Amino acid sequence: MTTTSGSAGSFVHLPVLAEKAPENLVWNPDGLYVDATFGRGGHTRRILSRLSPAGRLVAFDRDPEAVAAASLIEDSRFRIVHAPFSAMPEELSRLGVGEGAVSGILMDIGVSSPQIDDASRGFSFRFDGPLDMRMDTSSGEDAAHWLARASEREIGRVISVYGEERFAKRIARAIVESRKESPVRTTRELADLVARTIPRNRTDREQHPATRTFQAIRIHVNGELDELRKALPEAGRLLRPSGRLAVISFHSLEDRIVKQFFSDTANPGKGIDPRLPLRADELPAPLFGHVERIRPDAVECEANPRARSATLRVGERTAAPWNDRLAAWIEEEEK
Repeated sequence: MTTTSGSAGSFVHLPVLAEKAPENLVWNPDGLYVDATFGRGGHTRRILSRLSPAGRLVAFDRDPEAVAAASLIEDSRFRIVHAPFSAMPEELSRLGVGEGAVSGILMDIGVSSPQIDDASRGFSFRFDGPLDMRMDTSSGEDAAHWLARASEREIGRVISVYGEERFAKRIARAIVESRKESPVRTTRELADLVARTIPRNRTDREQHPATRTFQAIRIHVNGELDELRKALPEAGRLLRPSGRLAVISFHSLEDRIVKQFFSDTANPGKGIDPRLPLRADELPAPLFGHVERIRPDAVECEANPRARSATLRVGERTAAPWNDRLAAWIEEEEK
């Protein structure tokens, strides 16, 4: 995620963990790297600055506007792909990149600030605009159409699970009742409806009542957590020995998935009954090691308030052959 300022079309980009993420990602200047979430290229440019003339960087983004912004980077070592990061294996294969060939992958999870600050994208209740929320505006169902057709139970489940909103049922009921007369079509309509329905947060009076609802609907419309669950094992498969996976997350739902992934792959034998008479060489070999958790420092948080909730987790790929042992982990996470 990057934060931005300035008038529309003249954003100043401040990528979160701008120095720490590339610093912990790039260990082989001659290697092939992937920026799985280009955004507006803040991390991409810093990764390129750390590569030698022999290095390469492939970036992914499913937002057509981000892909258009990538055309401004004139560097023969760089290539942009219009696709979600869950499609990395297929898209990299088309470029001649196979399993075990990538030196590092960076994922900056969540919505980018240019998306938030553009009223026409419908991500924020701070601006009145169409209730879209799609990261890829060229495909998929937008938030307004989903709210117009989804059942009260489904809406409540999404807001409860993805927004961790305790008033989810009440909000869902209000949305369904409201659409009997007129469907919710704009960000302001949704924000005002939620504000009329539930009380403000007692511990954080500055937080808008619709904050969690907007987060939940955005995550659902874009399938963000499913994308992350699918992409993490694929990233592990793509990385070469000593290759690094760096993931920046911004809220507990994302970070919980990333933390669990690194825990399971760094300690694949933790679920084995300790009473079994197994030698160390009979236990599954770790797939990741040297896992670190990195937080922005006070200086960055002061300059960039959106960095306050960011967490960077970095793991180093071991030489153990990748296999499908994580299939069970993915299925369990999706339940």
